[in-house]
Amino acid sequence: MIKIQNIARPAVATLAVAMLTGCGLYKKFEMPADTPLQQEYVEAKASEGDARAFGNLQWQDVFTDPMLADLINQALANNVDLANAKLNVDIAHANLRGARMSYFPSLTLTPTGGASSVSNEKLTGWNYTIPLSASWEVDIFGKLLNNKRLAESAEQQAKDYEQAVRSQIIGGVANCYYSIAILQAQLKLSRETAVIWGENVQTMKDYKLAGRTNEAAVVQSQANYLSVLSSITDLEVALDKANNTMSLLLNTMPQKWEVSPEARLVAPAIFRDGVPMRELAARPDVRAAEEALAQAYYTTNIARAAFYPGLSITANYGFTNSFGSFIKNPGDWFASLAGTLVAPIFSRGQNIARLEAAKARQQQSLNTFQYTLLSATAEVSDALTTYDKNNEKGVLLAEQVDNLEKAEYYTKELFAAAGATYLEILTAQSSLLSAQMSQLNCELAKAQAVINLYQSLGGGR
Repeated sequence: MIKIQNIARPAVATLAVAMLTGCGLYKKFEMPADTPLQQEYVEAKASEGDARAFGNLQWQDVFTDPMLADLINQALANNVDLANAKLNVDIAHANLRGARMSYFPSLTLTPTGGASSVSNEKLTGWNYTIPLSASWEVDIFGKLLNNKRLAESAEQQAKDYEQAVRSQIIGGVANCYYSIAILQAQLKLSRETAVIWGENVQTMKDYKLAGRTNEAAVVQSQANYLSVLSSITDLEVALDKANNTMSLLLNTMPQKWEVSPEARLVAPAIFRDGVPMRELAARPDVRAAEEALAQAYYTTNIARAAFYPGLSITANYGFTNSFGSFIKNPGDWFASLAGTLVAPIFSRGQNIARLEAAKARQQQSLNTFQYTLLSATAEVSDALTTYDKNNEKGVLLAEQVDNLEKAEYYTKELFAAAGATYLEILTAQSSLLSAQMSQLNCELAKAQAVINLYQSLGGGR
């Protein structure tokens, strides 16, 4: 008894000291607030969200065009990337279930049997054992707890990634939709212009024969006509690519999507200067980066736990007729209970290496999180600036188009009165077409800025 006590007391003391020093392994992850940016993020997460914020609006309230809404619904139902993202959530949830079940003991049933006989004897001895074994790992230093929390974080990260994919699909379909609309409007304008400019070529030839113009005006009119025909081919290629991109988003065969050339996105009247940090904190990629940091934290805790003892309890219960060197018939019940305490002493530096690597990966995850948050800020700022500046540009272009339409009309009047050359008419027409195309491009840029802002705020939740 004295020897047992002499052995047990140091073991218990060692275990008690280890438990005191290992208390930090049970601490749940908290976002560090070591920099002003991190501090602002922590405070933003703790603040109450604004349900009326642009990123929190339902996508149906942002994209109200019925045809666009139908296309978005098709994409959300059929897109392969989104389907795979949902499967990743299922995988992460299965891993979490496994991590939670690790708290329970494992049960095994291993029946055995055999026969023996004595030399030159017909006597045969049959022996059998039907044991039920249970083994339970006691989580005294948080190894199982950190594994469970790691799995919980991985599941949440998979959900965040799914939301990011969902937001990208909604934004991608909307971008394609309005790109197709603008390209069709530009094609319509270019084809109408090509018809007029084609007639101009013949008119110029007639004027030359009548002595009202010269060969320079004829070849210039032909060059303008060929230029608009060339631009039509470029627009047709761009339109075909936009249609194919839409088909890919909807996971369907390439086809032409009949989008009205008049389709325009009307932005909700909720824009303001700047975006609060709490809206950036709701972005799925920012949340996913935070979960990656949490996983690195729990991985470091698991690496630390490897330095502490592990305790497991094993129990056996069953029925047997084999008792050492003799066989008893009929058999009898048996039971046993044992505990095992394993403390690492020398692991050839493997535990230290794993811990150092885990700490380095945790710092990498922190760096990635900070960069993701800064990138989110830049994306939102870019989208707001693009929208505001294209609004200003749109007003200027509208005035320019109005003036160029008047300039074309007045130049034709002057030509009729022999006060201008036909080259001046061609120049006015070319300038008008260029301004009209720029006006349509500006409309698309405004729509894309709204879409990009909605997406950069994690819209579509």
